[in-house]
Amino acid sequence: MVYHIVLWDLKEELNGKEREEAAQEIKDKLEAVKDKVEGVVSLKVVIDGLPSSNKKIGLISTFDSAEALDAYQKHPAHVEAAGYVKSVTCNRTCFDYCG
Repeated sequence: MVYHIVLWDLKEELNGKEREEAAQEIKDKLEAVKDKVEGVVSLKVVIDGLPSSNKKIGLISTFDSAEALDAYQKHPAHVEAAGYVKSVTCNRTCFDYCG
């Protein structure tokens, strides 16, 4: 199994309502990719974790293999979703590992 964890902050210039809408749109767009790409075992987007968190949005996903992760990252549905994510987020952190 390959685990892919990505964390983001929302851009500061977004106001309260825009931040809520952007976070929900990220969740909707990324979670919709799960059923479109072979090899995705699980994929979940978490908005506003516990108060101890220092990021606003987290993507926690699992793939059958490194090849499946690569296919996901290149898939047109992910590329489209990622374009939106990049437009409203900053300070991206990613950690991939095999387990």
